[in-house]
Amino acid sequence: MQDMLFKDTPLDLPGADIRYTPNFIDSDEATHLFQLFKNQIPWQQDNIRVYGKTYAQPRLTALFGNNGKPYSYSNITMVPHPFTPELKILKERIDQYTKKTFTTCLMNLYRDGKDSNGWHADDEKELGSNPVIASLTLGQERYFHLRHKNDKFLKKKLLLGHGSLLLMQGQTQHYWQHQIPKTTKNIGERINLTFRIIP
Repeated sequence: MQDMLFKDTPLDLPGADIRYTPNFIDSDEATHLFQLFKNQIPWQQDNIRVYGKTYAQPRLTALFGNNGKPYSYSNITMVPHPFTPELKILKERIDQYTKKTFTTCLMNLYRDGKDSNGWHADDEKELGSNPVIASLTLGQERYFHLRHKNDKFLKKKLLLGHGSLLLMQGQTQHYWQHQIPKTTKNIGERINLTFRIIP
């Protein structure tokens, strides 16, 4: 890891502390990790309830952690697998770079443009009062949308590239929601690793 290659770019958004680092992992390593995780991770597809109806979640997920603590969102409770050696190394690199100590990684596999993650904030009680989320993208670049909870005219769109790291911290989850929207474009697969802290 060569820190000189990184350019940490803060997003200028009121009430948010969000930083984007392209090329946190170089392209070759990111491609290797994408293939490894795609084939070795025990992906699952849970059902979610939206307005009283049950749907298959539009992506595959897996949870890993080092303290055995479950994570709940959208009426889904996941119990973590132990970190794989590769995930543990990635966690340590991200810990060092962000000066945080992450305990948990929620992984998402977006198989095509139909897979998505709707508007939400990562404000579950397990994550504490000011959640810290470090999001690593592998594979297909996808647009990441942000909108302010109280002022819907405050919006931001960011293209998350292969090997990039997005850090959300401070009061971001109090004031902002985010999503990975569907797209009609013919696109490839994306794996997203979202490192979290569950005390």
